[in-house]
Amino acid sequence: MIEFKIIFKTSRKAVIELSGQGAYYTKTYDILLDGVKALDSEKTVETLTGLKPDTDYRLKLVRGEETSEETVFRTDYEYVTLDVKRFHAFGDGRHDDTAAIQAAIMACPQHGRVYLPKGVYAVTSLFLKSDLTIDIGKDAVLLGTKDRSSLPILPGMTQSYDEKEDYNLGSWEGNPLNSFASMITGIHVSNVVITGEGVLEGNSAVGDWWREDRSEFEAYRPRMIFLNGCKNVTVQGLTVQNSPAWNLHPYFSEDIRFIGLTLLNPWDSPNTDGMDPESVNGLEVVGVRFSLGDDCIALKSGKYYMGHKYKTPTQNVEIRQCFMQHGHGGVSIGSEMAGGVKNVHAKDCIFQNTDRGLRIKTRRGRGKDAVVEGICFEDIRMDHVRTPFVVNCYYNCCDPDRHSDYVKSKRPLPVDGRTPEVNQLSFKNIECHNCHVAGAFLYGLPEKKISLVEFENITVDYAENPIPMEPAMMDDVDEEATLMGLYINNVGRLVTQNVRIKGSRGTAFDVHNVDEWIADGEKRCNCSADAQARACAGDRKPDGGE
Repeated sequence: MIEFKIIFKTSRKAVIELSGQGAYYTKTYDILLDGVKALDSEKTVETLTGLKPDTDYRLKLVRGEETSEETVFRTDYEYVTLDVKRFHAFGDGRHDDTAAIQAAIMACPQHGRVYLPKGVYAVTSLFLKSDLTIDIGKDAVLLGTKDRSSLPILPGMTQSYDEKEDYNLGSWEGNPLNSFASMITGIHVSNVVITGEGVLEGNSAVGDWWREDRSEFEAYRPRMIFLNGCKNVTVQGLTVQNSPAWNLHPYFSEDIRFIGLTLLNPWDSPNTDGMDPESVNGLEVVGVRFSLGDDCIALKSGKYYMGHKYKTPTQNVEIRQCFMQHGHGGVSIGSEMAGGVKNVHAKDCIFQNTDRGLRIKTRRGRGKDAVVEGICFEDIRMDHVRTPFVVNCYYNCCDPDRHSDYVKSKRPLPVDGRTPEVNQLSFKNIECHNCHVAGAFLYGLPEKKISLVEFENITVDYAENPIPMEPAMMDDVDEEATLMGLYINNVGRLVTQNVRIKGSRGTAFDVHNVDEWIADGEKRCNCSADAQARACAGDRKPDGGE
């Protein structure tokens, strides 16, 4: 029996998700609509398009002799469709169509749809409003500008009239700084759908967006979609590519969904993360394909000022059925996470040719609210991920004091208001093939150890021709760390169950400063001293290591 559910629908389309049929890809199956084949697919998350509003449909999946139960669903009500070309949008790639499309957005009533038919629409920045659906049709392209002078600027902070509060609009890498408005910008809007088979083209290879990428020329680089203080927003189906900076940036928002997207940037493009949810409560990422120049997903909550002032973590995150290629990390946390990151569940995903799989980046100075906890990864396949599991509490990038003694010292320092915390990391049912550097590299702070790490049903093997690389961006670690097993340092409780390390250099587990290690249900030793840890690891092949 093929099991599936409808996870999203509008007046014109419906998205299905198969259960228990693989990660991202599955065996080809047919989709029958009212008894007639609508399409075949090999994806676990698929979209039916071309439907009629306010209409009942019968849906069934077939694969040879295997079928699903028939499901009846009804598309949403639609009052009116506003075609942007009727608002004098040219769609020829030459005229600036921003005003025409913005007019259609502002004129659209509740239960209406703004529709972009086939064409190339040159735009600067489009601003959303509440209760809106934008449908970017097949072969429709929103084309970004290379001209900085044509873009609005979102001020970082504006003081309120009574001087008691600040109004934050712009953001750059965790700080409230002036930034250019994004191609699609939402400011405190709710109940919005951005959908379609079309393309958001950032056009960043043209012009200077990717040169001097960390410099502020009037303002910092825009994203492709920026959602500030928004609620109940879904982005579905689109291809987003060649972004000036991060592709998707929900910021201090709630109940955000990214479904069935394709996010593409060259592997060497600077800081072109796929999505960077920052201080977001309630995030669902389903069926998204990433191929990028930086982290595929980077969960954040601001640098010290924003984290300390607002204390708003990114939390309640569900990531599933995603395909992550290239980039620095599959799912990263930080390093701007001074407000904390909590309750993250990633499952049924493929990580391929990323530098790291899970990547936690923190450091002294992020503060006591920078708590990472409740992180669970399960049912994931990795291939040619250089280091599948990285927890780096000494991250040395993107801050003026990143190489200071305070940040890089491996000695225990006093625990105070500047000390971050990492707790409760769980990894289950994960295959890691063709690793290049280390199976895992976990390095906590000696004064605030990673409280709990669980590895269950983990397989790690190594590439024949490994490419040297530092396992984590921290001082005193170099590119000599190839074909390492699991390096674990400064952990309170380590639990390993059915962990197999095949082909590593040296010991399978290189464990230091671990208070308690439970392997396959047995307490191995207290590895709180380096010498004791080395002796323990050298005397055995932990958990079936070969």
